[in-house]
Order: sequence, then C-alpha cells, then structure tokens
Amino acid sequence: MCRVTARAPEQPRTGADVKHPIYDAAVETLAGEPGDLSTFRGKPLLIVNTASKCGFTPQYAGLEQLHQRYGERGLVVLGFPCNQFGRQEPGTAEEIGAFCQRNYGVSFPVYAKIDVNGANAHPLFQHLKAEAPGVLGTQAIKWNFTKFLVDREGAVVKRYSSRTKPDAIASDIEQLL
Repeated sequence: MCRVTARAPEQPRTGADVKHPIYDAAVETLAGEPGDLSTFRGKPLLIVNTASKCGFTPQYAGLEQLHQRYGERGLVVLGFPCNQFGRQEPGTAEEIGAFCQRNYGVSFPVYAKIDVNGANAHPLFQHLKAEAPGVLGTQAIKWNFTKFLVDREGAVVKRYSSRTKPDAIASDIEQLL
C-alpha cells in the first residue's frame, strides 16, 4: 500500500525574509553609532565614496540636490568617506560632518570613514564592486566619488565614475522611482 502525505505548500520568501549584503552590512554613523542599512530597504540608493579635499568634492552639492529633488519619492543618497585616494579625507568624523554641513548643506546620511579597496575594504563596497565592475571588468574603485545606483530590491543597477556629475545620473534615478 502506498501512502501519500500532503505537505503544506512552501510560503514564498519576501524581501524582508531574505538576507541581503547591502541592507545587512554593518555601518557606523559619523557619531559612532553602529547600525545597518535595513531602514532603506525598498528604496533606491545612490551610494558614494566621498572625500573633503578632492577635486571632485564639489559633487557634494550635486548629491545634495539629488537628495532634495528625489528624496520625497524614495531616493536615499549615502556618503561613505574614504582616505585611500591621495589621503584626501584626513579629518575626524566630527570634522567631516562639519565640513559637509558648512560647505554643502549636506542633509543625506554620511557614515564613518571606511576603506573601499584592499584587504580592509568594507563588505558593502566589496559587494558593490563585485556586482558592478568598472571599466574592463576591474573591481577596484579608482578614485573618490565613484557612485553606485541600487534599485528598490537591493540590486546594483549601475556604477558611475568619479567624473560623472550627479545631475547626469538623474534620468537613471527617475527610472527607479
């Protein structure tokens, strides 16, 4: 005699149930508070490695404009200071925060200084680089203000070089909103 046992159908996993490298990466605020990016789940993200003493530093103004223009529609701009390129981010967390606010009125989240390349590269940037390699498939970030656009599901959509001005990304952002 053959016995058939009915099994309850498996419930589909929702985005909230699935671990994701972007949302689960440990981050630290400029105030030294630990956290992750899970509060931004379901929102498009523009993740940027930044520096205060770089020729591209004026891009903070353009990033703030994107934040102001698209923030109410869900976009979150995230800044991650890095001192790996020409030692152009030598400041303390307090100095970085004051610089961003005083010079560019930055109101988007800026996190504690991290490495984006090498053995100590932050896991978030390891993931971003693997998902969106640079020119000729290189993973290394070449300079400050490399930008990564991430969709609402946490998929890395595109990588932009330091030379790409924030306003040039607007049409790509609009497609995600």
